[in-house]
Amino acid sequence: MSLQVVVNFRVIDECDDWIVVDKPAPLIVHPANLKPEPTLLGGLEQLLAYEIQNGACLGIITRLDRETSGVVLVAKHTQAARDLGRIFERRQAKKEYLAIVSGWPEMDAWECVQPIVRAGELGPSRIWVRQVVSPLGRDCVTRFQVEKRFERGAGKFSQIRCFPETGRMHQIRVHLASCGFPIVGDKLYSGDGSEYLEWMETGWTAELQRRLVLPRHALHAARLEIWWGGRAIYWESAMGLDLEEFCEGREISPTPDVVIWSRHD
Repeated sequence: MSLQVVVNFRVIDECDDWIVVDKPAPLIVHPANLKPEPTLLGGLEQLLAYEIQNGACLGIITRLDRETSGVVLVAKHTQAARDLGRIFERRQAKKEYLAIVSGWPEMDAWECVQPIVRAGELGPSRIWVRQVVSPLGRDCVTRFQVEKRFERGAGKFSQIRCFPETGRMHQIRVHLASCGFPIVGDKLYSGDGSEYLEWMETGWTAELQRRLVLPRHALHAARLEIWWGGRAIYWESAMGLDLEEFCEGREISPTPDVVIWSRHD
């Protein structure tokens, strides 16, 4: 007997040109390896099967990492993908993320202007996808605003709103780590990447729980605004229950891997 997998996401808004969804962690956007698993793209193809049969061609505009939750914008046809792509290339889209980090920044607001580059382009690297701050990298700018500081157990943490001015790979995660405030649960950037390699080899363990605190990195795409059809439009997504519970000091509910999607609330 075959098991039908139904992908977990919520539709925020849609029109003939695009669809905007709220992606949970750890749902991956595209197929990434030989292991079959649910993807956001696959779920959208099921949801929009009729439109695809009638010429729709889906294109992910705002890609999120597996462990990053929040707003994802998807074009429904090639021309919309081109038009939306130009908006982002010209840096006309306004993006906001929420991150939970280790530590209490002294400043309430600051800007990080640090070029980043893939570590493998500078020399041998055990983790090809890992990015590092380097003057040889591409220009990269992120603004940060502390929303609250709190304690949980023996640790000090902060909730920070992030405003990326550029769109480099892992930009927010790299900049926060370089500022001394790594995102909670970030396997790649909480240290030298050894947590990521350990996780890939052993899976999630009690030792990784002790060092990383959360099983996924605490980053959420909270708001996206663009100019479309002669007016400014925006979409928002509330932070996931697991991150809310962490900030409030409550026991963290397990995140379901696969549950049903809904077209609207």
